[in-house]
Amino acid sequence: MKLKDVNFARVGGLKTACLTRPQLVEVIAATVADYRQQVEAGERPLPVLVFDSNGQGISLANSDPGFMQLLAQADIIHADGQSVVKMSRRFAERPIPERSATTDLIHDIPRLHNRPLRHFLLGGKEQVVNECAWRMQQSYENFAIAGTQHGYFLEEDEQRVIDHINRLKPDVLWIGLGKPKEQAFCIRHKWNLQVPVIITCGGCYNYVTGDYRRAPQFMQEWGLEWLHRALSEPRKFLWRYLTTNPHALYCMYKHRVTRQQPHGGTNGY
Repeated sequence: MKLKDVNFARVGGLKTACLTRPQLVEVIAATVADYRQQVEAGERPLPVLVFDSNGQGISLANSDPGFMQLLAQADIIHADGQSVVKMSRRFAERPIPERSATTDLIHDIPRLHNRPLRHFLLGGKEQVVNECAWRMQQSYENFAIAGTQHGYFLEEDEQRVIDHINRLKPDVLWIGLGKPKEQAFCIRHKWNLQVPVIITCGGCYNYVTGDYRRAPQFMQEWGLEWLHRALSEPRKFLWRYLTTNPHALYCMYKHRVTRQQPHGGTNGY
């Protein structure tokens, strides 16, 4: 599957990809291969931008027109939150088949794509991003690290960071600067970054290192991973989720699409 084959559904005002986890990996791998072929042919393709959608993102996008405009420039927005999947089945043009959490995606790529890809990890604290890189290399032979860069750099240092990334020629650039900073960085520099795929990933590195812990599987499936995170660090996350989650649900209902029923029966959703 390639990017041109992807179907989309609008959930909470965001054009979200209807992809399974293996399909998302397949699209990313195909994009890397196509990009390298175009470069060999003397072309200068732009990176494919892969953003994510969850309750926090939908709430922020519907509160901040500037952030909504940033998200509208993504090539793929995947369903990072289970609520996005569930609401698509009721209120979108077509259902999203499953959740593709970014914390799973970083493992899905080496698990589901056998060929080695070179990754650059940008963002987070220096110790965290370096430990994440080490753990991923130890876990997967085909997850090659092109380089790392912590996220605590000044705006005047951004061009230096971009030049460093371009010299190392990664296949996938992960950007963990948090919303909306990471999306703004992507849009601001997509014309200068010479990489096939850019994936925003928030606090993903902290999950790889074990600083953050995933919720039990049943909480992930029920869409309650936010609750696990809020209770784990209430001072940092509880108020955020208590305010953004209800607003996100309202936004998903507000942007609902009424599906037309086919003649002679229901549509099966």
